[in-house]
Amino acid sequence: QVQLVESGGGLVHPGGSLRLSCAASGQTFTNYRMAWFRQAPGQDRKQDREFLAFITARGVSTYHASSVKGRFTISRDIAKNTVYLQMNSLNPEDTAVYYCAAGLLGDGSYSQNYAYWGQGTQVTVSS
Repeated sequence: QVQLVESGGGLVHPGGSLRLSCAASGQTFTNYRMAWFRQAPGQDRKQDREFLAFITARGVSTYHASSVKGRFTISRDIAKNTVYLQMNSLNPEDTAVYYCAAGLLGDGSYSQNYAYWGQGTQVTVSS
């Protein structure tokens, strides 16, 4: 079992920045690929979550979705068992609940390949 707790969400003006954190506990953090997804208002199913980025188990490689590449950056601090998502140049379309997830196998951009999820943190971009 892996427990994930996100933090860092909130209200931000268009053009602003936020850094989300995801603290992991339980099984060995470095066994897992970690990812960030988001879910827009009105969507309820896990499979509707939009993939944003993943980072490999030891943090050697990252992959970002084209929709956020250049604005969002995923990173992980192994010593702190924490994954981050730095978000810059935010716009109202980025408003969503943001989730971190931990998984082992399969395509890293598919939500069904992640077994563990946090509870989510709300990000609202509005003037």
